[in-house]
Amino acid sequence: MTRTLPCEELAASPDFGRLSAIAGIGIDLRYATADNFTGRDLYSPLDCAWLHRDAVAALATAAGWLRGARPEVGLLVLDALRPQRVQEQLWASLQGTNLLEYLADPARGSMHSFGMAVDITLVDAAGKEFDMGTGFDDMSERSHPVREEALVARGELTRAQVDNRRLLRATMRHGGWQGINSEWWHFDCGDRERVRVEYVRIL
Repeated sequence: MTRTLPCEELAASPDFGRLSAIAGIGIDLRYATADNFTGRDLYSPLDCAWLHRDAVAALATAAGWLRGARPEVGLLVLDALRPQRVQEQLWASLQGTNLLEYLADPARGSMHSFGMAVDITLVDAAGKEFDMGTGFDDMSERSHPVREEALVARGELTRAQVDNRRLLRATMRHGGWQGINSEWWHFDCGDRERVRVEYVRIL
């Protein structure tokens, strides 16, 4: 049976670490603002700037590689730990649409709810986000890494935008993160099935 922990008790758990402890990253949690597809703040007053300690270590490794390879480029975390209660709100908001492929069914559990996923992008030395061809949370084919070459051929993405995405993917791979086919910004840490069985789900 999956172990659970209320988000309010995160700070007392040795299994989780703060994003602010990771050198070389910025933090702009979009679900703590109205700048997301729902148009409202879903996190406040919860503190969601956390990851599981395994993911903290993996993200620190990725950030360290990027500092060495491209010291003028940084990482910006757009989402990290997402409590189950918020995942349920997101799932409910998309009922009756054809967009549910962009969310994990909360009954199964999002990797975000275990602190084992991040949504992330690249920024320049001034903190400006790289052009990735779409914004965060864009639920269209243009967000799909698996479709990038076809999108370039059709003129819907540029080669420079795809190169930016490739740099992000290379950075995250150096920390052991795995991307997905439908969102250029989303990365998982660890095997999904193992995480859902062995890790603590945050409520």
